Amino acid sequence: MPPEPLRWDGTDAQGNPLRWDTPGLTWDGFVREPPTTRKKMPQLRVQLGFTNAADHSVVERAEEVAAGLYVSPLWTPAPPAPVPPVTLAALNASSNAFSDAMARADMGGPADTALKNNLREDLIALLRKLAGFVQENHDNDLAKLLASGFEAVSTNRAQSALPAPEIRDILHALSGQFKVRVAPVPNAKNYEVQSALIAPTGAPGPWSSAGLFSNSQSMLVNGLTPGAEYLIRVRAMGGSTGTSDWSATRNQRAM
Repeated sequence: MPPEPLRWDGTDAQGNPLRWDTPGLTWDGFVREPPTTRKKMPQLRVQLGFTNAADHSVVERAEEVAAGLYVSPLWTPAPPAPVPPVTLAALNASSNAFSDAMARADMGGPADTALKNNLREDLIALLRKLAGFVQENHDNDLAKLLASGFEAVSTNRAQSALPAPEIRDILHALSGQFKVRVAPVPNAKNYEVQSALIAPTGAPGPWSSAGLFSNSQSMLVNGLTPGAEYLIRVRAMGGSTGTSDWSATRNQRAM
């Protein structure tokens, strides 16, 4: 296709039309290209979903950061490279203390659960500091961000927060066991189920996690006391915020 003919519609300082044969008007033979708008690269962000994750997921995130941020060649260049605000020894000590407290809380009472919750917050505070350090120093490099042991927030703008699950059924399985079923949540990676024993006074006790499940139709809650009444709640894992809100609670008596 032949190029379109060059046209001139300019004017002089007085607003009079300029013509090709206007005296004093010269042309250097080049047609200037229109200015291009530079596309801004999206800024990668560190995923902070671990702050609301199940207890064991918080420990797993700490272990992945310990195995990544402090040993990866992408994060251990020669000085004067930035130094993480939390030492590896401090992170491991906090993670181990929380893991031990989780085991004691499963067999202990309210004091053990309170200690576990305090140690969880301590570990999350350290992970938040390290996440901020990674955010400031990943250079918008996805490989470098992931090498730190943290995850990246999805750049898919269609991703959104997950809705809270809806509990459909709480069925009796074996003695001291519930099978919980929820309506599937689109884009959920897993589901977490928690139970709380209701005291004779009607006051619920501390929440205890039954773990993560990939099948929304078969989530087992074990270790229940036959004859005791429990509150059950479920949340979905994934989406732009890491987790959904908790479902409405449901009461059920164990058999």
